[in-house]
Amino acid sequence: MATSDQGRAGAAPQAGSGRFVCKFGGSSLSQASQFHKVRAIVEADDRRRIIVPSAPGKRDGGDTKITDLLYLCHHSASIGADFTAPFAAIVERFTGIERELGASPAIEERLESFRLELHSGVSADYAASRGEHFCGLLLANWLDAEFVEPAEAILITARGLVDAGTWPLLGARLADPAKRYVVPGFYGRGADGEVRTFSRGGSDVTGAVAARAAKARLYENWTDVSGLLMADPRIVDAPRPMREVTYAEIRELAYMGASVLHEEAMAPVREAGIPINIRNTNAPEHPGTRIVSRLSAEEVASTKIAGIAGKSTFAMVTVSKNLMNREVGYVYRLLGVFEHRGIP
Repeated sequence: MATSDQGRAGAAPQAGSGRFVCKFGGSSLSQASQFHKVRAIVEADDRRRIIVPSAPGKRDGGDTKITDLLYLCHHSASIGADFTAPFAAIVERFTGIERELGASPAIEERLESFRLELHSGVSADYAASRGEHFCGLLLANWLDAEFVEPAEAILITARGLVDAGTWPLLGARLADPAKRYVVPGFYGRGADGEVRTFSRGGSDVTGAVAARAAKARLYENWTDVSGLLMADPRIVDAPRPMREVTYAEIRELAYMGASVLHEEAMAPVREAGIPINIRNTNAPEHPGTRIVSRLSAEEVASTKIAGIAGKSTFAMVTVSKNLMNREVGYVYRLLGVFEHRGIP
């Protein structure tokens, strides 16, 4: 359980510009009708200047995510198997969206070039990144925005983390506050110069990276839920939504099993003092949940418990021993028991 005194009321650090970064997840871009919702959201607030798209997700329960189809195509190509069917599904999805929107980034020609690349032996990271790449091209064309190629502006280390050289590089690409930019999520460039992806869900990381690089005022993460709930709705009936929660509380809730943004997607904006607002593309009128450095005085006064989470395979061990604090090496020997038993 996380309580609301973790991050007391006070003046939080302010980001440097008035712009918002908006990341839209796969469900928000699964089909043309969702693109229309995204455009309405972006145009509803002129501060929404930097857009980070995921690859199109599932349209319904029986559908397949574009990223999964791309991995399947790559695997089939790598073993010399036929990938006509999954590739046709990718072409159908992108060209269908392009046709319905009336956008014209020549997606079909680009997809044909990519099909030939698959036969030539491209990496799995490169193949998987094409979902965000093509989606970004469509969105940039339709929004009349500038397309920013992540492989030219986001540097990823061998460990899959953001290299510090990204901040000035990407910041320079996003420098004009009067422009609208589209930065595809999920990928960047490795030290070897090749396309490299973050872990699955990496578009959340790209959104945070873009927000920090641009010194944004707010990072909006648009998904298919109206923010975070105070408890798991599968266990607790009608849990209250969280209006505001601190980064410290979110980390504790995630550690205890709550499904929240990955730590890598929060670290860049947390360190820069930029708040996150989790919003619902299908219910944009809902304020969602704000993740902040410090709670407002009003929120501290009205909320005593931030949230409750549980983990079925989680156990707490309490050790009590007289004068334990005077024994040198006691904790070391204790933790050695866990290591010996293979307990993480």
